[in-house]
Amino acid sequence: MVKKAGILKENMKRNMNLKRGFTLVELLVVLAIIAILASILLPAFYQAKKQAYFVRSKAELREVAKAVQIYTINDNNGNYPPDATRDLPPGLEKYLSSGSWPKAPWPNSMYDWDNWAPSDLSYPPFETVRQVSIRFCPAGQPTQCTFPNETWAAGFDYYSGVYYCIEGPCRAHSAQPTTHPALCVNCGN
Repeated sequence: MVKKAGILKENMKRNMNLKRGFTLVELLVVLAIIAILASILLPAFYQAKKQAYFVRSKAELREVAKAVQIYTINDNNGNYPPDATRDLPPGLEKYLSSGSWPKAPWPNSMYDWDNWAPSDLSYPPFETVRQVSIRFCPAGQPTQCTFPNETWAAGFDYYSGVYYCIEGPCRAHSAQPTTHPALCVNCGN
């Protein structure tokens, strides 16, 4: 009986020693589960990130447009600031909630204030246009564009952008017709 008890104790010790680590099969199963979860979650995360860029752009475009309008009334005797090429006019920062210009949402994108007189437009209708845009190409560098990987940006080029229309027949660019590829966030399309 004592011998059997010793053997049982020895077997229990051996079994306990075997249970201290994971087997290769157990590790592979865990890795497979993690890989499956990652393949499910990563596309959803990527879509959420793309959606966040768009939601942020709409909110910031609306805020900059309001800042332009308040600046126009309070500081500029009812006159809109002049056009700014791939930039925003100075002086509006105090009307933004952050107190400074936001960096445009998409990588390598920039805000742009567009104030075009009828004579600035290359295509009809020839009416004043005022809008806040997000551009994806630096000024004068049509080969340095970084467009969002979105279906709405599929036909974008140097003149294209996402814009918030304040007044007039808004468009992608003054040198393009109103049908040129662009995305208006408040035009009801």
